[in-house]
Amino acid sequence: MRTGKAYTIETAIRKSKKDEGFTLIEVLIAISIFAVGLLAVAAMQTSAIRVNSSAGQITALSTWSVDKIEELMALPYTDPWLEMAGNPPSGTDSAGNTHQQITPDGFTTVRWNITDNSPTQNTKLITITVTGKGKTLRLVSLKSQSL
Repeated sequence: MRTGKAYTIETAIRKSKKDEGFTLIEVLIAISIFAVGLLAVAAMQTSAIRVNSSAGQITALSTWSVDKIEELMALPYTDPWLEMAGNPPSGTDSAGNTHQQITPDGFTTVRWNITDNSPTQNTKLITITVTGKGKTLRLVSLKSQSL
């Protein structure tokens, strides 16, 4: 005859052996949940790569536009590069220049328009438009005449 203490230990051992492992259904549910999470992470990664690429392109266009605006702002107020006559698409200034250039990579076009006496007298409104790699960026600045 068994004593009460030995019987409970034996029953506890049987229960623990019976509860070992996972059923096939539990494994399938866990794999399904894991797969859904993995797909969400993959979609997020793809989106991050696309946005990062777009940001890189915008940064490159921004760099070209800031470089051109700094170059134009350093010129004297009466320089031919700052004449309205050279505005694209077909104009040439008094030096025969068009206000347009292709960057060394060959994929980006930098254009600038000059508007005299805008918004006030003795100022030039400079609008830089940089186009390339499917994006367009516009930067506007004012240059005033020194008195």
